[in-house]
Amino acid sequence: MNVEILELVTGARKARGLAVIIDVFRAFSLEPYLFSRGAAEILAVGKEETARKLKAEYPDAVLIGERLGVKLPGFDYGNSPSQTEGADLAGRLVIHTTSAGTQGLVNAAGADRIITGSLVNASAVARYIRETAPDHVSLVAMGLNGKESAPEDLLCARYIRSILEAQPFDMQNELHLLRQTESGKKFFRAENQTVFPEADYHLCTRYDIFPFVLQVRRETEDIFRVRSEKVTAGSR
Repeated sequence: MNVEILELVTGARKARGLAVIIDVFRAFSLEPYLFSRGAAEILAVGKEETARKLKAEYPDAVLIGERLGVKLPGFDYGNSPSQTEGADLAGRLVIHTTSAGTQGLVNAAGADRIITGSLVNASAVARYIRETAPDHVSLVAMGLNGKESAPEDLLCARYIRSILEAQPFDMQNELHLLRQTESGKKFFRAENQTVFPEADYHLCTRYDIFPFVLQVRRETEDIFRVRSEKVTAGSR
């Protein structure tokens, strides 16, 4: 098995084999939380316009989305695990569009299969990779808006690779260092709390808490059907 780490939208375009699209802050941390809270299915989309059209088609769906971190006008929620905690999701469809994570899905057109990845289900992702044993794995760290490298996404990619290669990984030290980066610090600034609440940082860095992966199926060029799939429990 060949495992490579790629970055950003340009990396997603190079992905082949099994693509793991990684967005820790916050898209693909949020989606596992949404499923854990009862969401039936997620339609991840690239364009805001597509999301709004889907909402018109499915008026009972929950509409979640952001651009540059800020909740889109008229949407039910922004891209926030903490701010969606009280959402009524039981059995409901979620429509989700973001600046980085969902753009990775759109651009990974050359991959044979796509799943998402984040710290909250990283070990499950690694177990899924082991069980399916693809010849090639592309770990795509989506970064900030899909354009700038982000340490949290690279951390997650390196962690998944370390599990696959049975190499040690000091997660506590890695998270200590992450807290000192600009990516981490933005969640602790008082002026950012409406967009990047501190609670989101803590929820997104709770690693290995969900035993499932998110399978992604392309419906159109801009619409992706996301479903959770439990992975057999096993050792790290």
